[in-house]
Amino acid sequence: MIKIQSKVVNKMETPNRTILHLDLDTFFVSVERLLNSKLTAKPVIIGGQSDRAVVSSCSYEARQFGVHSGMPMKMAYNLCRDAIIIWGDMDLYTKYSRLVTDVIADQAPVYEKASIDEHYIDITGMDRFFCAYTWSHELRNRILKETGLPVSFGLSVNKTVSKIATGEAKPNGEKEVPALLVQPFLNPLSIRKIPMVGEKSYQLLRSMGVSTIQTLSAIPQPMMESLLGKTGLEIWRRANGIDASPVVPYSEEKSISKECTFETDTIDIDMMKQVIIGMVEKLAFKLRKYQKLTSVVTIKIRYANYDTHTLQKKISYTSFDHVLMDTALELFKRLYERRMLIRLIGVKLGGLVNGAQQLDLFDHNEKMIKLYMQIDKIKLRYGPSAIQRASGLMIHSPS
Repeated sequence: MIKIQSKVVNKMETPNRTILHLDLDTFFVSVERLLNSKLTAKPVIIGGQSDRAVVSSCSYEARQFGVHSGMPMKMAYNLCRDAIIIWGDMDLYTKYSRLVTDVIADQAPVYEKASIDEHYIDITGMDRFFCAYTWSHELRNRILKETGLPVSFGLSVNKTVSKIATGEAKPNGEKEVPALLVQPFLNPLSIRKIPMVGEKSYQLLRSMGVSTIQTLSAIPQPMMESLLGKTGLEIWRRANGIDASPVVPYSEEKSISKECTFETDTIDIDMMKQVIIGMVEKLAFKLRKYQKLTSVVTIKIRYANYDTHTLQKKISYTSFDHVLMDTALELFKRLYERRMLIRLIGVKLGGLVNGAQQLDLFDHNEKMIKLYMQIDKIKLRYGPSAIQRASGLMIHSPS
């Protein structure tokens, strides 16, 4: 058992803001229930059907049996034999995610799309005009009315406390935590509730007798740093209700891109396709490395006379090379109609949101998923160019 020392936390490190966190409850399941009311109030598990597939989402009824996201499907089925198993449909979930974002964009001054099913909104200063809680309540009701999807929210002084409050408000609820009540609200909660506390951190802290946020918040900062490094300091700040991270304005233009300017203007279509494949491969690996998903693919070409044209397509959230390559090559085929010499070609992946590869596991090709995992492992160890598709290799690969 660790010895806790008393300390005074300077809450002035970060000024209080008014941050709203919205999270769609069991999003994938809720979408499926919109289309099939027979699923309501029944245990539902969404994921692949191979032995290696994992649970992507599950209903609260399934959770009562111990099922949770990320669990192997085989284990989930053994825990809940009566569960209704559904293969995921990312096209469908992407569509409804955008519907919710459109409602928020129409109302919110500054919002961040943190993932396919959650948003942060900065409404600091709104109380000068009308009640921030009332505004949040009305926005939630509008989402419910226009999309039919249950959504919960937390309203507090920063992103961390708001997110934790949302978790306490679920399912389909609302919770406000005023500045003066932040620590009383956090103190009795499990340290698992703190974003950034993963399984290893949790087990380490529990082995020291730390189970509640109150106990964690009282640990001296140097001890937390020695235990978990910089991550430990950030966890300590969050346990004390301190979080300066801003709400990053969301835009479909939030993107990553690559371009290649040819030394000699060209009409070599096969070579240009190689360039596109090579660029997409590098961009897709970058997405997976930083746990991002894209929903917009854009192709850009610049002719020898400097005329520049672009064409984009919205797709289901993904980070897989083969999906993005097919889309990029399709766009290039539609865009390049003039058969003039080309000076430059580029690829941009936009509409980025946070999301691990799990969201793409509705591609039920187990061998393909395993292949990506092995390829990424090699690239992470030896560099992005350590292994490449033959179809994207060039003598002068674009940087």
